[in-house]
Amino acid sequence: MNHAYLKRLYARRAELEAKLELHEARYCFGEEEVDDGTDSDLRQRLSEVSEEIAALESRAARAFSDYSI
Repeated sequence: MNHAYLKRLYARRAELEAKLELHEARYCFGEEEVDDGTDSDLRQRLSEVSEEIAALESRAARAFSDYSI
C-alpha cells in the first residue's frame, strides 16, 4: 500500500472538510454569495476522497488478513 498517497488523501479530506465548515459558517452569517453550488461541489469531492480512502483501507485490511493466515 502506498502510505504517502493515503496520507495525501487524508490531508485532502481534512482540507475539504475545513473548506466546507467555513462555507457553512459563512452561510449561517448571512453572506448572500455563498449559495453558488460550492456546498454541493465540496460535498461531492469530500465523498469521492472518502470513498477512495475507504477502498484503500479495505484493500490493505484484506491484504493483512490474507498475509496473517
